[in-house]
Amino acid sequence: MSNPARIPLLFARVLPWVAGGAAIGLLAYVWATSLPAGSVGLRLPVVEKDGGGDAGGESPLAKAVLTPGSGQSADLPGSWPCFRGSNLDAVAADPVALADSWPNEGPKALWSVDLGEGYAGAAVLNGRVYVMDYDREKKSDALRCLSLADGREIWRFSYPLSVKRNHGMSRTVPAVTDKCVVALGPKCQVCCLDAVTGKTKWGIDLVREYGSAVPAWYAGQCPLIDGDRVILAPSGSSLMIAVELETGKVVWKTPNPRDWKMTHVSISKMELGGKKTYVYCGHRGVAGIAADDGSLLWETPDWKISIATVATPVPVPGARLFLSGGYEAGAMMLALTETGGKWQAKPAFRLDADTFGATQQTPILYQDHLYGVRPSGELVCLDLAGKVLWTSGGDRFGLGPFIIADGKILVMDDEATLTMVRAVPDGYKRLAKARVIEGHDAWGPFALAGSRLIVRDFTRMLCLDLGKK
Repeated sequence: MSNPARIPLLFARVLPWVAGGAAIGLLAYVWATSLPAGSVGLRLPVVEKDGGGDAGGESPLAKAVLTPGSGQSADLPGSWPCFRGSNLDAVAADPVALADSWPNEGPKALWSVDLGEGYAGAAVLNGRVYVMDYDREKKSDALRCLSLADGREIWRFSYPLSVKRNHGMSRTVPAVTDKCVVALGPKCQVCCLDAVTGKTKWGIDLVREYGSAVPAWYAGQCPLIDGDRVILAPSGSSLMIAVELETGKVVWKTPNPRDWKMTHVSISKMELGGKKTYVYCGHRGVAGIAADDGSLLWETPDWKISIATVATPVPVPGARLFLSGGYEAGAMMLALTETGGKWQAKPAFRLDADTFGATQQTPILYQDHLYGVRPSGELVCLDLAGKVLWTSGGDRFGLGPFIIADGKILVMDDEATLTMVRAVPDGYKRLAKARVIEGHDAWGPFALAGSRLIVRDFTRMLCLDLGKK
């Protein structure tokens, strides 16, 4: 924490940098005891004169350029097609056998690439890695497609965009299918490209077309592909929209009469009374939207965070949602009940911030238990009544990401130290620990394809081999 190189980029424990879910003017505060030695104060978000959205004139997407590279798709197993994986739960869906320990030097690094400043995580499918990036010299936002085999660039889709250094530029995760890849940039430009060639299919500028307000610290919402549709939350003239994946044609729009603004939360999906619904946290509450027609099924103002809303809602069996946040928000279990054909949302219980909260990374529901990192930096296991079953004690993880695979939790701390822990409720059982990048602010969400784990810090991405030998 005393590394002088970190001082200009600090205040990790109070500012929402990553997707939501990615995902976050907001004012942040911090206790003096949490600031590293040599810090002089809190860096606030850059406030741009146009609100950060560049609402006038032609969309930057109209000036996009596709640049081919020398990389090739890899014939390798595994996928992680979107934020939090194929089931949106941060649990590996593909069977994989991970090593139970690592050598002293840590797991083998297979390749690495340099990135612009940020926290954008990768999506992986069919031997290709997709990541949002920003080129400060060229002042261009970019979706890059890399080879899973060696990290070489296959193609790059870029468009001119003025983005100031604002605690990183890129912080969203693309969503990809066999045919399409969809990405949302820092100022809410949405592009859909051919997943293989990178050629444009369609684009939507949420600021220009829906009046979205770009959140402080830029957009953190990750697009959701659900079947043949893309689901987005502009939180402008429409709260939520569904568009055809292949064409970009709007299927439905959800009104936004209470003028909810975009947060850094990504949309989650749950079944409610046998009906598929989408859940979104705006800046004034939480809402459930019918997946078939976009109608508002329920909403509640009982959960809102005045500073930044980042962690994505976690569906829990029994028509419940686990909500958590930082900035003293703590956590809440929301119970959904139906009366007379109408759904209502009411708090089942609340947890104070000392018990649990999620400043940045979304908790994981796994085998009827919740795992997450609370504001103290401790990894915590909760039962579904909110009782703390164990904590990691002296092992602290800050704002780093975590996923579960092969019955193990993979969790990163701020300084890119990777730790592997048994995902069991009967105690904190660390299996391995190693620093994998000599960097800082390692907060980008993980992607696991087979036994290959894609990790990043502020300016570099690595592919690690975690498989059993």
